[in-house]
Amino acid sequence: MKKIPYYLIAISLLCTLLSSCTNDDDGIYFNENLEEINKKVSYTEIEMDILTLVNEYRESKGLTALTPLNIISVVADGHTDYMIETGTINHTNFDQRVKAIKEYAGTIFVGENVAYGYNSAQGAVNGWLNSDAHRKIIEISSYTHFGISVKSNSEGRNYFTQIFIKIK
Repeated sequence: MKKIPYYLIAISLLCTLLSSCTNDDDGIYFNENLEEINKKVSYTEIEMDILTLVNEYRESKGLTALTPLNIISVVADGHTDYMIETGTINHTNFDQRVKAIKEYAGTIFVGENVAYGYNSAQGAVNGWLNSDAHRKIIEISSYTHFGISVKSNSEGRNYFTQIFIKIK
């Protein structure tokens, strides 16, 4: 049996460590141009319902409806994956999401709502509206665009990330 030189084992281990994800990794990678990213975005029924419900609520308060922006949903998607992976509801690495959105969407103001466990769009939106802090995010009048991500974990529980922005 041949012996593997120690330096090959060390290099292999180092490459694995450098390329693996960490808990701080939030899945925000844009190696493609914006046009390619936009082609890959599609919204589920629950995501479309949330976009509609949030806009209906905003309009009922005399606020302008928001326009969905695919790049925001891509960033939200990365965070939803992160929450499922870690099994926590959080705003971890929010500053990284803001930086990514600023780079691609020219935003000057960003807000975020997250949720867990709701089975419907109406349930999630009601949860946000029944929380003072979450409702205030939805009601910020200067927002112009938003994105959404809803995914289920292996037990079928839904995780939600909604991001709002104001473009320059």
